[in-house]
Amino acid sequence: MKPTLTLRPADERDDAPRVPKKGRGWNVTTSRLDAIHETAREMRRNPTAAHSALALELGKADLGKYKFKGFAVIGSAIADFACLPLKLVVMLSEGVAAPEIEQRRDKSLSEIGLRVIRYDAGEVAADPEGAAQAVLAEMKQRFNELRAAPRAYGARPQSHRPHGGGR
Repeated sequence: MKPTLTLRPADERDDAPRVPKKGRGWNVTTSRLDAIHETAREMRRNPTAAHSALALELGKADLGKYKFKGFAVIGSAIADFACLPLKLVVMLSEGVAAPEIEQRRDKSLSEIGLRVIRYDAGEVAADPEGAAQAVLAEMKQRFNELRAAPRAYGARPQSHRPHGGGR
């Protein structure tokens, strides 16, 4: 007899993880998420001097197909700049939040696979060209890391590919 796959009814499947319905999967209430998005909109309307200077320099740079989104909402955090295809987040330390809060936010973003780089806003405002060059260097490094990493899904080992000869 040939073995067959049987599925249990949905009500019997209790081992599957539950997807939270709030906050688009981030366990953030809808009202809190709306407030975060409104804060990000307000930050886009009134950026700081350091953010504007770095955005201007990154706009001048040749980033290829990669772009940074300013004040991107990721979970309950607002990233100053985010390039999600490269899984890279740039945060500017304005001195508003406590260092413990910034560290906790950076850790939560790192846990989901994002690389967080943080710069002091005063240093960025003083030398935006240097900060943009540092961000570009991080982008290149991150691109190379992601390109070299083996794909977890759908990748075939080199030894299983056909070697010519045809059929």
